Amino acid sequence: MRTTSRFITRLVLFAATTNLAILLMSYDASVGIVNAQGQNQNERSQLGGKTIEGTWKVCVTLRNCQTGGELRNFPALLTFVKGGTFTGATTAFPPSQRGPDHGVWGQKGGDQFAAVSEAFLFDPAGTWVSTQRITQAIQLSAQQDVFKSNAAVQFFDTAGNVISTGCATAIATRLP
Repeated sequence: MRTTSRFITRLVLFAATTNLAILLMSYDASVGIVNAQGQNQNERSQLGGKTIEGTWKVCVTLRNCQTGGELRNFPALLTFVKGGTFTGATTAFPPSQRGPDHGVWGQKGGDQFAAVSEAFLFDPAGTWVSTQRITQAIQLSAQQDVFKSNAAVQFFDTAGNVISTGCATAIATRLP
């Protein structure tokens, strides 16, 4: 019985991960992100040569979506990789209750970038209960060592239905 339960859990996680990859690839194309993977050196120079590639220390501020009022702050780390993918970790949830962020990013032009990521959320018993999606509009500083972002946050149940939403802003500094 226990082996069957583990197999089913692994199968569900595999299916969810596969669906996430398909979702992220289709999202990338649907919002018109210029994917870094398809850029050659000439295309990059036309976009100003700016990049968010690298690891960033992020200060996230959750906000009231209606008023913009600050709700709480917490640190996170994001690593943007050449080719248009990124991963992240946050202190907003205990590690046992939230997996890492997995996402895609692209340059929209000049100092403007877009990113979307998803992470699995678990109850205290370790059962997958929901998925968090974060969609960010990112502006890179002229010195390329700081970025600011505005984010829309959505939570989905295991059937893919939206169960709640939120808003956030962030300021990030590039790790040396």
